[in-house]
Formats: sequence, structure tokens, C-alpha cells
Amino acid sequence: MKKIATPVHVKTVSEAHRILEIASPKHPLVSVIDLSMLNQTNPAVPGSFVNDFYSVFIKKDFTGKLRYGQQNYDFDHGVMMFCAPQQLISVQDAGKNKPNGWWLLFHPDFLQTYPLASRIKEFGFFNYEMHEALHLSEDEERVIEGILNNIEKEYSSSIDNFSQDVIISHIELLLNYSNRFYNRQFITRKSANSGLLSKLEQLLNHYFENDLPILKGLPTVGFLSNELNVSPNYLSDMLRVTTGQTTQYYIHQKVIEKAKIILSTSNLTASEVAYQLGFDYPQSFSKLFKAKTNMSPIEYKKSLN
Repeated sequence: MKKIATPVHVKTVSEAHRILEIASPKHPLVSVIDLSMLNQTNPAVPGSFVNDFYSVFIKKDFTGKLRYGQQNYDFDHGVMMFCAPQQLISVQDAGKNKPNGWWLLFHPDFLQTYPLASRIKEFGFFNYEMHEALHLSEDEERVIEGILNNIEKEYSSSIDNFSQDVIISHIELLLNYSNRFYNRQFITRKSANSGLLSKLEQLLNHYFENDLPILKGLPTVGFLSNELNVSPNYLSDMLRVTTGQTTQYYIHQKVIEKAKIILSTSNLTASEVAYQLGFDYPQSFSKLFKAKTNMSPIEYKKSLN
């Protein structure tokens, strides 16, 4: 593929078909593409592009590298990736072998008036990084491909008043199964997740022990995920599955833990503790402390005596 410096902005599903030099989609807002039908050496296909629609990939036997955001990922069998609108995607070093798999494209306008239009924001994996792709088992792969086959059959048949209802039902089913399979992946990859949790704990300890809150304020989800080289959504979803907590909840627990230590080992006032922990306003610290302990910082300090 020809590499280009500036990403191509692909606004419609039809435009994606035109760039790939395949037949026009039967519906302007949704399409299912058999990746084995793509011309891998077509110089018209951009190396980098930003789409205005959602993409769901199942990729197999792909010898090149895909880049999603700032991360590279080498695809293997049964790997699934989800791309939200406005995400940067690029293809590098594609090699001679054609990719194998499916690409489901659907524009946000296709979901208008349907509950999925708002619910799709609940599927955090659309904002995961490339290296956080879903690795499917053989059974899971058959389930996903079965749903995609049903979408393709419905999409290829004559469009009628029920076509959109049926296709959206299948898309929602696919996303629900993907959610389940991601939860399975969080659970089965305990060693990797354990390592990530350990790094998170070390990162937070280092942050508070080196007075960084005074310089930078409270640690944010974005800061932690960037330091850990994972997306904010992936970090929170992984924590929710493995610990029952979100990243924000985890940060707050660490803040209260540090606050208790300072209150019990120093003569600092509640306002001074708030400043040391990175709060802009002492009231915010007192409110959080009371919400977590059922006591104000002053009441907690008095209880120690």
C-alpha cells in the first residue's frame, strides 16, 4: 500500500467502498465487507484514514501491521477490533498476503431513533487502543462470525421496512457478545491484569510519596492510563471486572488511605492535608473524605485520641 503523510477523511460508507474499489454498498449507511476480496496492492487505498462511521473488524492471516491511535498491533487468528468515528487508523507493511476476515461498517445515522444510538456509548471497547484487541476462542469466533453472516445475508437481500430493525438487532447482539467475551478476557488474563494492577499501585504510591499532587494536582484517569500504556476505558473496565472498582474509585480509595496516614501522623489541618493531596478546594477534600468514611477529617482526627 502507498503510504501518505496526511490521513484520508472518509465521511461515508459509500466513499469507503469507492476507495477500496469494490461494488457500491446496498445501503448507504451500513455494509459488511469480506476482507479477502480487497486488492491488497491497490495504490488508491490510503495508508492512514479517519472514518466518520463505526468499524468492527475480525482479522485473520494478516501479515502487516495495523496502527490505531498511537499503538501498533500484529494481527493473528481470531482477533477483533472496534473503531469509533474520528479514530485514526493506518495500515503499514501489508506484505503480499491478503487479509482474511470481515469488516462491519455502520454510520451513526443508521442508529438514529433506535435505543442503540445512545447505548452504544456504553460499549467502552470502541475507545480501546489497538493492543487491547479482543482475542477470540474458536467457539467465540464461530458465534461472532455467525452474527456477521446473518447481517450479511440481511444486508444482501432485498431492502424492506424491516431490514434496518433486523440489522440493528444483529449489531446490538454482536456488541453484547463482544462485551461478554471481553469480560472473559479480563478474567482469563489474570496474570497480565495482576501485573497491571501492581504497576497501578506502584504508580499511585510514587505519585503521592514524591509530592506530585502539590505540583500536578490529583492524579487523573487519563494520566494513569497514559503512564500504564493502556486506554482509560480499558483500564476502568479491567478494574471493574477484576476488582469491582472503576479507576476513579481506585484513585479515591488511595487518596483516603494517604489522607488517613497524614491525619494520624502529623499536626496538619484539614485544609493543609487537602493541599498536600492535590485538591484545589479544601471543601472538596472534606466532602470526599466524609463520603468514604462517614466522618469529616476533623472528626477522624479526634477519633484517634
